[in-house]
Amino acid sequence: MNTKDLKQLELDKRYLRMARIWAENSYCQRRQVGALIVKDKMIISDGYNGTPAGFENVCEDETGVTKPYVLHAEANAITKIARSGNNSDGATLYVTASPCIECAKLIIQAGIKRVIYGEHYRLTDGIDLLKRAGIEVLYVEAAAQ
Repeated sequence: MNTKDLKQLELDKRYLRMARIWAENSYCQRRQVGALIVKDKMIISDGYNGTPAGFENVCEDETGVTKPYVLHAEANAITKIARSGNNSDGATLYVTASPCIECAKLIIQAGIKRVIYGEHYRLTDGIDLLKRAGIEVLYVEAAAQ
């Protein structure tokens, strides 16, 4: 790996650590996921999994199943950009868990060109779709906390 690639990997690890910290804002019990969107070395959006604005901060029902209206971290970060004056063309998404197929579709449509994730999910259809769309996808192993 050359010096430029090593520097980028170190930067990717830092932003992914920041996404993990951001995930701590989630009220979800089963899994807390955080996401950051970075463009030109600036964080332009962030998100974590949770309920829509104005809803109670309870992600699971009484049986522990995630409520169907809970938003994923990636969706929250992407929709925040839609409400701002910014755009995500050519940006990098850092997310603590690999994107699902629904979030992968949003990532493609948002013009995001790189996705860095820190945990594998049991389903790979989201990652497969991103790769099919020509998006650079990189798993970065979690560093010791």
